[in-house]
This record gives sequence, structure tokens and C-alpha cells, in this order.
Amino acid sequence: MDLIDTHQHLIYNSEASYGWAKEIPALQSDFTIEDYHHLTKDYNIIGTLFMECAVDDPDYKKEANFIHSLIQKSDSGIKGLILSTRPEDDREFDKWLDESNSLGVVGYRRVLHTEPDELSQQSNFRENISKIGKTGKPFDLCFREDQLKIAIELSKSCDEMDLILNHCGVPAIASGEMNEWKKDITALSKLKHVTCKLSGIMAYCAPGTASYETIKPYVDHVIESFGPDRMVWGSDWPVVNLAKGLPEWLAVTETIMSNISKDEASKIANINAKRIYNI
Repeated sequence: MDLIDTHQHLIYNSEASYGWAKEIPALQSDFTIEDYHHLTKDYNIIGTLFMECAVDDPDYKKEANFIHSLIQKSDSGIKGLILSTRPEDDREFDKWLDESNSLGVVGYRRVLHTEPDELSQQSNFRENISKIGKTGKPFDLCFREDQLKIAIELSKSCDEMDLILNHCGVPAIASGEMNEWKKDITALSKLKHVTCKLSGIMAYCAPGTASYETIKPYVDHVIESFGPDRMVWGSDWPVVNLAKGLPEWLAVTETIMSNISKDEASKIANINAKRIYNI
């Protein structure tokens, strides 16, 4: 099965600062393109999309320019960049939207699960997200489970563009409570311009419990809600190391895909990513 990884993080500590990772021992070293290739050499990953790494505010443009330099190498496998942006900052937003266009950008993201809820509720934030849509590029939504109602509001206000919900909406799997998450996922799935990214969820299991069996009820619900036509796949490497690592997630992915038809699996694995990110 050919996979396009729509959520590949790369961490180069000499190039940017990652304040959020400093208290996570598993993420304090570099995670380079060479490391990724070594881990995935036995799998059919036919391309990746770099996902911005929530670097410290002063460094988000620096990160973009550095990663762009990597894709100049013919063997990087990186098909495009999903770059960080600041839709709340009118002064910088338009300028960056123009500047970043030459950096191989295929989409944008603003990490919101660590920000005040009010940030994405500002009118200028939503207006600027819509500007991204007018360029023909999508916006990745990064919200916690308890913020999904805000994600629904944002999605309704930006309904003429593709939006991609990261990590299946970050379900609190460790808590064992999924009723509210299920309701909000169902509501989001009714918005036809929203796609769900099958990524990251192993990290939300209780320590030592990450497995296909643990995440199956969540995976089943997003597939039932969004359907294979509106899902993409991502590794969330190296954050996936907070569970059992990328090889285990790839093995779980194979199990998930074996339970649907080959045509449906191909849509999630690569076809939808090519269409949504225009790669």
C-alpha cells in the first residue's frame, strides 16, 4: 500500500527553538530527514508533507526557509510544506502569505490546542483563514477534543475551502470517555469541506496501552462519519514516539486498511492527499 505521509515533523534544534518539547524527554533530540528515511525504508511511503512543528514564535519563518532548503535535495521525498502562520496578526499575515508562496507551501496551520480559545474566534482570524482558501490551499485544524465545538464554528465560517482536522480531533482516549467527542466528530463530518486526518491518536492512549484494539472504536467512528473520501493519513513522527513509535503505527495502519476495501484504503493512504494538497 502506497502511503503519503501528510504529517511529517522534522526537528533541527540548531535551526529553531521548540519550547513545547523541552519538558518531553522523548522529543529533546534532533529528528532529521535521514532519521525518518531510516525508519521507513521498508515501507511504501511514496512522499511526505512537512508539517510545521509549533516552533517558538520568532522562528516560524526561519523554520519554513530551512525546510525549504531540504526539499531542494532530490532524495528528500518531501512533496510540499504545511507552514505555520499567524492569522491573528493582520500586520504580518498578508506579508507572510505572499512570501511563503515561493517556499513550496501546500497548506498552512496555526496550532490552537495550546492557545486561548478566543484566538480562533476573532473575526480577523477567520477572515484571514478564508484568504488562505482563496489561494487554493487548505488549512489544518489543530484543536483538542474539548475545543471541537470551536472547530465547528470556525469551519462553518470558512466554508469555501478545504479544512483538515488533525489527529482525529485529539480524542481523550486515556479517559475512556468518548461520547462528547463522537457527537462533535459527527457534527464536523456533516461539513463537507472538512477532512479528517488519521494521525496522532496512539499518543492519546494511557501509558502502555497504545494498540489497534485501544484505538479501534475511535478509528471506526471517524471512518463511519467522514468516509474514506474525506480522510488522509499522517505519521505525526516524531510525536508518535510518545506511544510506541512509527513502526508500530505503520503496522496498526496496515491493520486498519485491511478492514476496508482496497479502493477505500487507497483514498485514505494517498489519493485524497494528492487532491486536497494539490501534489
